[in-house]
Amino acid sequence: MPSIVEHRFQPSKIIGIGQNYRAHAKEMGKGIPDEPLMFLKPPSALILDGAPIWRPEGYDRVDFEGELGVVIKERTRRISREHALDAVLGYTCVNDVTVRDLQKKDGQWTRAKGFDTFCPIGPRVVTGLDPRDLHLITRVNGNVRQDSSTSDLIFDVATLIEFCSKHMTLEPGDVISTGTPNGIGIYTGIFIKTGDLIECEIDGLGVQRNRLVAE
Repeated sequence: MPSIVEHRFQPSKIIGIGQNYRAHAKEMGKGIPDEPLMFLKPPSALILDGAPIWRPEGYDRVDFEGELGVVIKERTRRISREHALDAVLGYTCVNDVTVRDLQKKDGQWTRAKGFDTFCPIGPRVVTGLDPRDLHLITRVNGNVRQDSSTSDLIFDVATLIEFCSKHMTLEPGDVISTGTPNGIGIYTGIFIKTGDLIECEIDGLGVQRNRLVAE
């Protein structure tokens, strides 16, 4: 039965997964990846629900990415998919904020996704949920920009934990952000602006609200 877990976010790492929804892969014009596309966001990017997202100066295209976050319960290394969900403390909402200008310029994602405040997490961690079919909605100023379900994930939560734990030890409190569905600004042309309120809502996890402000 779902329940809220008392948790202070102090991850040693935040693992992001790219191109992990079928509809998103389609809007990108790309095929289904053979294995998860993994990247890291620094813990210094983390903020909680309600805190401001700082918009860095000099960039035009700042984008949102509403995602399901998985919080790891215990030190985990090389766990099988069969037992992977045993390593989960709970689930939460994540916004993988990205500067698209830099993502295109750099050809990789560390700088574009690593700014301070670029990883809102919360509002809570909930245990006991089935992560296979959770409705996810992202709104900007009340307007729906993403509307999907984790049933559209290419690699499900158990597969992601198995994959990540084969390549690096997962520590208690680490977060795996499972990827974003279709509807982000880079493909709709609608980017977030200073003053915009971004909301990420997932079944059973509540609504995460953060506003983009000038740095």
